[in-house]
Amino acid sequence: MKYHFASDNTAGICPEAWQALAEANVGFQPSYGEDAMTLRACEAFREFFETDCDVYFVFNGTAANSLALSTLCQSYHSVIVGDVSHCETDECGAPEFFSNGSKLLLARTEQGKLALEDVERLIGSRTDLHFPKPRGVSLSQSTELGTVYSPAEVTALTDLAHARGLKVHMDGARFFNGLQAAGCTPAEVTWRAGVDVLCCGGTKLGMAVTEAVVFFDRELGAEFAWRCKQAGQLNSKMRFISAQWLTVLQDATWRRYAAHANALARRLAEGMAQLPEVRILYPTQANAVFAALPEATRLGLAERGWKFYQFIGGGCRFMCSWQQTEADVDALLADARSAAGITTG
Repeated sequence: MKYHFASDNTAGICPEAWQALAEANVGFQPSYGEDAMTLRACEAFREFFETDCDVYFVFNGTAANSLALSTLCQSYHSVIVGDVSHCETDECGAPEFFSNGSKLLLARTEQGKLALEDVERLIGSRTDLHFPKPRGVSLSQSTELGTVYSPAEVTALTDLAHARGLKVHMDGARFFNGLQAAGCTPAEVTWRAGVDVLCCGGTKLGMAVTEAVVFFDRELGAEFAWRCKQAGQLNSKMRFISAQWLTVLQDATWRRYAAHANALARRLAEGMAQLPEVRILYPTQANAVFAALPEATRLGLAERGWKFYQFIGGGCRFMCSWQQTEADVDALLADARSAAGITTG
């Protein structure tokens, strides 16, 4: 089977992260995050974002999002999320579980982005004691549909939320792909745009089993260490998930891999768009391509061994990663043309 485009999770570990793991495996270090590499990694995040943020490392994105959201509210509060957000569709109720029952309120999205007027509607829809009081807003960068918020769009959303007393969480499972596509600094699309807490994805960029939860509002994360411990997310050998960030956060590394994956997605989208009866469903801004394929093309790709998701975005989703090559994209397109009955001679 060909899992190249099923998810960026199917790719391996990038060489820089692998080397960092090897370096972390030398000698002895204090446990539970007191090691030198973890302390240096936290400082690297502060340099990366140009601010004195508070940083924690967890094993996966579900824990990162769910524990971060649980800091925004009490059990009788609610968090406004997009109707196609990962927190709503793919976390198996973990945000509600870790917040002791805080309700997710679904806002309408436009190409994956929260519709500002619908967020405002939900914030003010009810103020009585019988309804969970909105206390947080969550957005995704890049979005589940592969689109990207500009700093101005993030600022408009956070301004609305903060004016009404709500905190803002950013699900950044593919943050680096979104950042590269947005063409701005890390600070400009996060804390300078009003984001209070960011879940910064490492695994999909090419790292192994590591996500960072970054609190720009340090008071909000004052007791986050206890949440991590209680949730089974405190790594006793923390250096093995933190050390990878020391190399991957370097501009030459994250930017190269994010730009590579994004460029492959554009190449794939352009090629797909040339096929008969194929429709690209959303702008290809980060590393995802969503396409409506004719049944013959879709089945033909599956018969030729290609794996891709069909339960997200109303069509077929193809994800590009750091590990794929232009040859991989061209091989998929060649099989798609063959499945569509296009012959070359």
